[in-house]
Amino acid sequence: MAFASLAATAARPSSIALLGRRRPRSIFTPLAFCSSSSSSPLKTRKLVLYSKPGCCLCDGLKEKLQAALLLSGPYSLHDVDLQVRDITSNPKWERAYQYEIPVLAKVLSDGTEETLPRISPRLGVELIQKKMAAALA
Repeated sequence: MAFASLAATAARPSSIALLGRRRPRSIFTPLAFCSSSSSSPLKTRKLVLYSKPGCCLCDGLKEKLQAALLLSGPYSLHDVDLQVRDITSNPKWERAYQYEIPVLAKVLSDGTEETLPRISPRLGVELIQKKMAAALA
């Protein structure tokens, strides 16, 4: 019987051991706390890429754009929302862009779209980031 009570007290951590335990600190800060003004929502710029499945130029530009959106620096595009639209899913888009894809457009504040100058998927990610920052400014 004494052995069972001794085993039970050995299994329970002492209060000294509990005081020494700390919760691990998180190195990540939620995005809501990163903004300079917590009362105003983050303004996002919108970019649309018109493409279609099997288009190697579209796939190449999409990959470069996604990489450019992740880069930091003076031309940061972290507030840009990239939407990829499949032209084969909408007859209007297909008629408009079937021979032009990939096509980039920025969404203006009134919801209309402005087609941007053609960007080669062969450009480097940094140059694409710089061109996109200038086009979206």
